[in-house]
Parts: sequence; structure tokens; C-alpha cells
Amino acid sequence: MYPNLKLQIFKLGIHQNHIARELGIDESVLSKIIHGYREPSQVQRKQLSGFLAVEETWLFEKFDGAAAERGAVRIVTPMEGKDGLS
Repeated sequence: MYPNLKLQIFKLGIHQNHIARELGIDESVLSKIIHGYREPSQVQRKQLSGFLAVEETWLFEKFDGAAAERGAVRIVTPMEGKDGLS
């Protein structure tokens, strides 16, 4: 899963079908890329990062849910740490 890709699309308020149409990517292929079921080609990575105006490496950072469950990734909430308590 590419959470930054989903986040950027949401922040810009763009629909997936619009992105797919503009970039000439099949809508179902784009959906699979966004949800992590398909790896984007190098061309698709460049197209998407350019279209969404963000750095490619950031856009395609993966989220490993299994690592988070094992405690290898610590998710910090915005309020955590403000009062010294966690």
C-alpha cells in the first residue's frame, strides 16, 4: 500500500479516473497501484509523481502493516508527547 500516494490524491481533491485519463493509465491499473496490489512501472512512477507534483521516493514509500503490528514501526499521534505522556 502506498499511503502517501493516497494522501496526495486526497489532498489535491482529484479523482482517480481523472488522473488515469490524464496519464493514459487504465483506471483499474491505477486503483491496483494505489492500493498496493500492483507495482507501478518506472514510467508510471514518474508520471504520477510529476502529475501530483511530489518527490517520487516519498510518493511510493510503502506501509508495512505487519511491521507496525510487530512494533517495528511506531505510529505517533499528533497529541502524543505534548504533555510528556504517551
